[in-house]
Amino acid sequence: MVSVENAAPEDTRPSGGLRRDVGLIGLMWASVGSIIGSGWLYGAHDAVIQAGPSAIISWVIGAVAIVLLALVHAELGGMFPVAGGTARYPHYAFGGLAGMSFGWFSWLQAATVAPIEVEAMIGYAGHWSWAQHFQHADKTLTTSGLLVAIVLMAVFVGVNFFGVRALAHTNSAATWWKIAVPLGAIFVIAAGNFHPANFHSEGFAPFGAKGVLAAISTSGIIFALLGFEQAIQLAGESRNPKKDLPRATLGSVAIGAVIYVALQVVFIAALPHSSFAHGWAHLAYKGDSGPWAGLATLAGLGWLAWVLYLDAIISPGGTGLIYTTATSRVSYGLAKNGYAPKIFTKTDARGVPWFGLVMSFVTGVICFLPFPSWHQLVGFITSASVLMYAGAPLAYGVFADKLPGLERPYRLPAGKVISPVAFVVANLIIYWAGWGTLWRLGLAIVLGYLLLGSYAFYAHSKNLPDAPRLDFKAAQWLPVYLLGMGVISWQGGFGGQGHIGLWWDILIIAAFSVVIYYWAKATSSTAEDIERSIDEVTVTDAPAH
Repeated sequence: MVSVENAAPEDTRPSGGLRRDVGLIGLMWASVGSIIGSGWLYGAHDAVIQAGPSAIISWVIGAVAIVLLALVHAELGGMFPVAGGTARYPHYAFGGLAGMSFGWFSWLQAATVAPIEVEAMIGYAGHWSWAQHFQHADKTLTTSGLLVAIVLMAVFVGVNFFGVRALAHTNSAATWWKIAVPLGAIFVIAAGNFHPANFHSEGFAPFGAKGVLAAISTSGIIFALLGFEQAIQLAGESRNPKKDLPRATLGSVAIGAVIYVALQVVFIAALPHSSFAHGWAHLAYKGDSGPWAGLATLAGLGWLAWVLYLDAIISPGGTGLIYTTATSRVSYGLAKNGYAPKIFTKTDARGVPWFGLVMSFVTGVICFLPFPSWHQLVGFITSASVLMYAGAPLAYGVFADKLPGLERPYRLPAGKVISPVAFVVANLIIYWAGWGTLWRLGLAIVLGYLLLGSYAFYAHSKNLPDAPRLDFKAAQWLPVYLLGMGVISWQGGFGGQGHIGLWWDILIIAAFSVVIYYWAKATSSTAEDIERSIDEVTVTDAPAH
């Protein structure tokens, strides 16, 4: 998954002043290149450990969930062709407090991707003897591994200071590479190493429905499939958004889902039986620190293994660079909107928001401490990402009721049904990440409120001209929503107390989500306030350099 949500921002006014030069292929390519990222390096391996061969079902469910969210974003993207729209829609619908909150969720999502890419690079580097002491047996970082991770984060920041223009020129070639390598691995490995018995010899679903559902959030499935929004971010530059946006959005998800499901099928079928003879939970084989490269080596495809080890540097490295840029642009936008100190808007001679880059480095280093492995960090990023996206269905319901006459280049069929369903699905994905992930996310959210809330209070006390109007009334549902999700997770069976059984927890999440959805609609900003918020939005992101 590679997101450039704020890495190459445009004018945020919804007036349609952007040049409409992007066709269907350009839109789809942007999203496909984002979906096929470093998640493929570990996703199939981690999913099969949690769900066995039924991980294939996990990928299908994950794809359906992402399609529902993508459909809602397709209509909103046509209505508001703005950069960073996923954080802007709640601001329009519910005012400044919701805008600040979802802006923080967006920043959390962006800031935690670069560290996970570093983890991927270090994990695959374990193939070489000189790098094997960077990780413990449980894949967590050793002291030397932590130092290497910090250096790599510093490199990401350094390149963003001095090499952004060069990075932009290589983006297209990197996208070709990232798509070609997994496709090549699928066909080459499957050609001579496909064992159908692997799908049933140790049970197709050894961990039952719970394993299938847990794998969706915690093994990298949703993390891998995210990225569809890149077509939405280019909505203002689409030649034919009414037709091309839904096609590109859904088409990219379909392409990504097909590739990932194929990767999962081939991974399962190509494994030697000895690697999972003691059960899928104990999957082990030589070189499994880099799952696909190790599998290629077992299959006698040493040359392919070297290509995959190289890819484990190129793909995560490119993603980490882009997300480091994105993090600084999100913080720049938060500061422009009055949610963060103005120092985040300061740029150097090259136009780079230097303080935002420094803070992205600090945040990345902090992430290595509570989540010192790829496998532990992926659930956090998935939850932060989906929490950010969950604001779109809520905003959709408000706009459908209060702005029915606003031009919609693409109108979602049965949108008033799909929108609450998408919100329910988003909350299920968050819940399935487990209490161990969500309490950490909760701490990060509290920290965000302390930081941004303190600044908002200061801005109001000093009568600063850009002090945000927080509008507590329109966002009264928000604290109940966040706390309610935490309580249900704490009492649930996915890492919680286990007081709520499987299926009952799904029913409770669904009912709770529906209540929040319609409560949010009932207390949202007035149509006049929404239109005023839209009109007040000007350029809030740094220009691309």
